[in-house]
Amino acid sequence: MEKMNNAFEKMKMLVGMEVEDEHQQPAIEEDGNSFSFMDDFNRQCTLTTKQRFYGFAICLVSGLICTLLSILVFFHPIKFGITFTFGNLLALGSTAFLIGPKRQVSMMLDPVRIYATAIYLASMIIALFCAFYVRNKLLTLLAIMLEFGALIWYSLSYIPFARSMVSKIMVSCFDTEF
Repeated sequence: MEKMNNAFEKMKMLVGMEVEDEHQQPAIEEDGNSFSFMDDFNRQCTLTTKQRFYGFAICLVSGLICTLLSILVFFHPIKFGITFTFGNLLALGSTAFLIGPKRQVSMMLDPVRIYATAIYLASMIIALFCAFYVRNKLLTLLAIMLEFGALIWYSLSYIPFARSMVSKIMVSCFDTEF
């Protein structure tokens, strides 16, 4: 029975639900406020498991639809950049429904994927900047290509050994002599 309870607690942690631990005391500052903004935010965002799955599905499907619809405006790089980036933001935000915003941010800032996260977020900002302010089609298209590459590298950071495998394949492809 204890194994079942432990498994249930691990499942709760996986989807971002709070786990009651008798041994853990909440982190409180001297003035009685909670320890951080993200802790407060997580406590205020109490969703049921069903609501979390609905939020995840709606954001993910909306993001995928935006990303796929961006193909229709591919020859208009500014519109393409806006819809593609907005679709990526929705898809990225969808996982916050499953695991919670605090865990999402902590996973993004994990030392294993901190550089991939920084490049991915920076490429989205650059793509939107090129689309909204510079309004240069070539720069927007280059920024979208950078964003797509950063998206792939960021996604690979969640699969164990995937980035090292892809790196080895790329090196072996370009290292062959003709």
